[in-house]
Amino acid sequence: YSDMKVVAQAATGDEVIAHCEGVRADVLLLDVSMPGPGFLSVLNAVCAMGRVRVLVVSAHAESRYARTALRAGAAGYLPKEHSADELAIAVRRVASGGRYISPRLADLLADDLVASTNNAGVEPELSARELQVIGLIGAGVGVKEIAAQLEISPKTVSTYRRRLLDKLQLGSTAELIRYAVDHGLAAGL
Repeated sequence: YSDMKVVAQAATGDEVIAHCEGVRADVLLLDVSMPGPGFLSVLNAVCAMGRVRVLVVSAHAESRYARTALRAGAAGYLPKEHSADELAIAVRRVASGGRYISPRLADLLADDLVASTNNAGVEPELSARELQVIGLIGAGVGVKEIAAQLEISPKTVSTYRRRLLDKLQLGSTAELIRYAVDHGLAAGL
């Protein structure tokens, strides 16, 4: 495609973050399964920089991964099964300031919305910071390490943990970890 140019490539999440700090680009294609700190941590770091719009690509078509990515700041989500032409359409839309999800994924998200309306309270909305915290807890990161990584106090991390337990109606940190892993929220994804 003559209107697109690859300006950098990265093999790990850490490399993605480093490139985003020094390379000028309009769109970042972020793979959910990339090795390193996990797609959610990388997505949060890149979005915090505000330099590039992110299109998440994944082998997982499930709407829960898409919801997680979009809530955390991604401008789009595209399962890898789609054609190069659809990828180009998605990149163009995201580059122009829009959002992109495939029609099939839009149907899945609409079905999820209807189901959650019919079962009010089943899937509570989590803020971007709550997603960060649950992702790190789910990856087995300790309170002090989470605090250092997110540049907040350990007490604040504990407050988020308690809030997540209440919001998700869970009884322990072990249940919170299991929830994070089962819902694709663990930072090591």
